[in-house]
Amino acid sequence: MLEVRDLHKAYGRHEVLRGVSLAVRPGTIHGLVGANGAGKTTLINCLYGLETGFTGTVQANGASSPVRDITGLVPYEPYFYPCLTGREYVQFCLQARRRPVPDLRPWNQLLDLPLDQYADEYSAGMKKKLALLAVLVQDFGYLILDEPFNGLDLEANLLLKEILKRLRDRGTGLLLTSHILSTLT
Repeated sequence: MLEVRDLHKAYGRHEVLRGVSLAVRPGTIHGLVGANGAGKTTLINCLYGLETGFTGTVQANGASSPVRDITGLVPYEPYFYPCLTGREYVQFCLQARRRPVPDLRPWNQLLDLPLDQYADEYSAGMKKKLALLAVLVQDFGYLILDEPFNGLDLEANLLLKEILKRLRDRGTGLLLTSHILSTLT
């Protein structure tokens, strides 16, 4: 279980997160909805270990081990190196975590990405799907997706919803954010 208890985070005098608590259990989907600037991404960054200077407790499976060890993250705006193909980007992500590079075909049959094309030539929706592919092939127990439906066309939205249901059904815990409630229902 991913757990946050009584999390507080401020930037100067501006308190962005005030006493936030949540738990993400295996096989569940949780949505964080809030206006732009409400602190959703800040919460994710604290949970994932990308933010410092907060108070409260962040735990993975009841221990103080880093959440990122068992959790994949698709950030709001993934970064893509300009001279890497989609395939090389996924390989780079896996090598950075010292994970073996599996066969990408099973997941890419669903996502239908031109993996031998440079990633910086991808559309916004294709980039979102590439970042998703990079975490899906790692078989994490938990996934955090920041605004995952943003930039996706209708077909890709429906596909993502189906993928998320499959992941939930096989026991993956999911935390999604959005500033639009209808995208999470």
